Amino acid sequence: MIHRVSTELGGKTLTIETGKLAKQADGSVFVSYGDTRVLVTVCSSSTPKPGIDFFPLTVEFAEKFYAAGKIPGSFLKREGRPTQEATLSARLIDRPIRPLFPEGYYYDTQVVVSVMSVDKEADVDVAAAIGTSAALHISDIPFNGPTAGVRMGRIDGKYVVNPTWEQIDNQTTDMEIMIAGTKNAIMMIEGGAREVPEDDVLQAILLGHKEIGKLVGIVEELRKLCGKPKREFTPAAIDETLKSKVEKLAKAKLTEALRTKEKHKRYDMVDEAKKATMEALVPADLKEKSPKDADKLTTEVKTSFELLQYNLMREMILGEGKRIDGRDMKTIRPIAVETGILPRAHGSSLFTRGETQVLAAVTLGTSDDEQIVDTMYQNTMRKFMLHYNFPPFSVGETGRMGGQSRREIGHGALAERSIKAMMPAYEKFPYTVRIVCETLESNGSSSMGSVCSASMALMAAGVPYPKPVAGIAMGLIKEGARVAILSDILGDEDHLGDMDFKVAGTRDGVTGIQMDIKIEGVDESIMRTALKQAHEGRLHILGEMAKGIEAPKTEMSAYAPRITTISVPVDKIREVIGSGGKVIREIVAQTGCKIDISDDGKINIATNDAAACQKAIDIIKGIVAEVEVGKTYKGIVKKIVDFGAFIGVMPNQDGLLHISEIAHERVNSVTDFMKEGDEIEVKVIEVDKSGKVRLSRKALLPPPAGGQAPRGGGERGPRPSARN
Repeated sequence: MIHRVSTELGGKTLTIETGKLAKQADGSVFVSYGDTRVLVTVCSSSTPKPGIDFFPLTVEFAEKFYAAGKIPGSFLKREGRPTQEATLSARLIDRPIRPLFPEGYYYDTQVVVSVMSVDKEADVDVAAAIGTSAALHISDIPFNGPTAGVRMGRIDGKYVVNPTWEQIDNQTTDMEIMIAGTKNAIMMIEGGAREVPEDDVLQAILLGHKEIGKLVGIVEELRKLCGKPKREFTPAAIDETLKSKVEKLAKAKLTEALRTKEKHKRYDMVDEAKKATMEALVPADLKEKSPKDADKLTTEVKTSFELLQYNLMREMILGEGKRIDGRDMKTIRPIAVETGILPRAHGSSLFTRGETQVLAAVTLGTSDDEQIVDTMYQNTMRKFMLHYNFPPFSVGETGRMGGQSRREIGHGALAERSIKAMMPAYEKFPYTVRIVCETLESNGSSSMGSVCSASMALMAAGVPYPKPVAGIAMGLIKEGARVAILSDILGDEDHLGDMDFKVAGTRDGVTGIQMDIKIEGVDESIMRTALKQAHEGRLHILGEMAKGIEAPKTEMSAYAPRITTISVPVDKIREVIGSGGKVIREIVAQTGCKIDISDDGKINIATNDAAACQKAIDIIKGIVAEVEVGKTYKGIVKKIVDFGAFIGVMPNQDGLLHISEIAHERVNSVTDFMKEGDEIEVKVIEVDKSGKVRLSRKALLPPPAGGQAPRGGGERGPRPSARN
């Protein structure tokens, strides 16, 4: 039986339907929003995955190019690995639902979002997010939802629900923030803005949460119509006696470890405490007698140990007001900054905050370096890129190198959004810009370290970056009514805490924001306090960054290309390009410059050679210049005819030098005065309405001695008149 529910969202009807498609999945819905169509299916294994202690959830966002009426541009002409955009969409869906599965649910669970029709006026991510929640909620999979998501924008001071792709892409809206949550609390935030004050960002978030409440309502309505009974699941209980034994053995050592500032020393102390606890509680001969019982007991001891560590750290913060490294709730770790450390990079910087360190390198290029973007939504060129790398050595580990993880793609996108908001317009700075952020050390918020380092590297590269941008990660510890909001969190505070809330921006406003939580949402009060505290921390970090570089350098690196922009009339573009690109290729061959011509007549000339640049400019100006009556030109004799000669006065402009205008005396043969290939000076005496140019040579010659000479032209010219 088919069931449907609908509501209005952002001026369009959103409908969720189930019972027609993909009926063998544990949960399946078909979401319609405008002309967007998304099929969401969820499946979960009937047995737990052995040997793991985490929830094995995967979200696949499957782009179908037919959804936009496109054929994939790859060699195979079919969809391949997920694009960056698909990966980011999958993360938006994953993050708000993951905390709502029961603790200890170790069953393989997969969400597949199949985008089957794309309407740029109707947000695909929003349709996918609510479809995922609905599919989970009506299924028998244990899930403490439902959730929903909306994207908020602001146009001309008015908040807009689900702005269109065009409004976002053209920067019509000054913010673009995705919000997800339950009816009662906010679960996730992801977005960017153009220096929007914190209060305005919070207002957008709260308005978005109101829309979420409406969407959650129709998902609950759908479950009443067709929801399956939830499968029974009881988390494995931890033996209280075993917990007491673990606490007695490990509490003192863990307490000491959690008051140790240096990360690796602390980790070593924790490992030693864990090893000693294991040896004391898991008999060595048990592994031989009963491997299954040994594995079960090992897992229980490990779980009890980690729970003790979790509780000790949180109580230290909430009860004593002390953090792992001894800071209070608002203090930022020591910061060190340096620029220009890579001599051949066009700009570079090193940003170190505590035990987190990021090296940023900027490369400036031309339009040849733009990235081709071919997705369901776009077929365009990307002029600004920020790539984030997180190698295993940054946390003192070994691991696989090569390729980017979903985490690296997500962190890079956040840093890119935060930095891009303040990038100068391409018309003012016509470069392709690539930033690479290398995480060299990590102990909390390397993504925000990347924002700081990238901002400084851009200024060191001489990019006219108007204001520096800094980022900070906020944390949360919440136990009932007791709440602590932490500035500049450590890795352990992220891992053992309840929230990771990143805010980037200038002194005057927010440019990037991201929030993930592990509890069932946060309220307005926590959000407001966290934003205020993040602003204070950001101002401190910006002050420290200014010690390394205060303003963009006035000179770019000697190794960076210089791009000079000139403009030509639009109707002259074809002359500069030439038939089949012949003229522009000749200019490139003569000068060695890279030359890009846009449809509006702007020409970018890129080279490190000033003389070559000037030569290219002179050639182009010569091509598009128009002859002026009364002006003298040096021209080349192109062709000789009986009645005169055609002279090339400009690269694409010839004029007629009539035989009567060659000399004061009578001219019987043009070849008596010139031959093809000669360079001669001529004066423009007329340009008629059709653009034909008449030239004179004799106008530049001194008059003959003793009066006027006979007029030239031989038999073809007018007869000379006699003078007394």
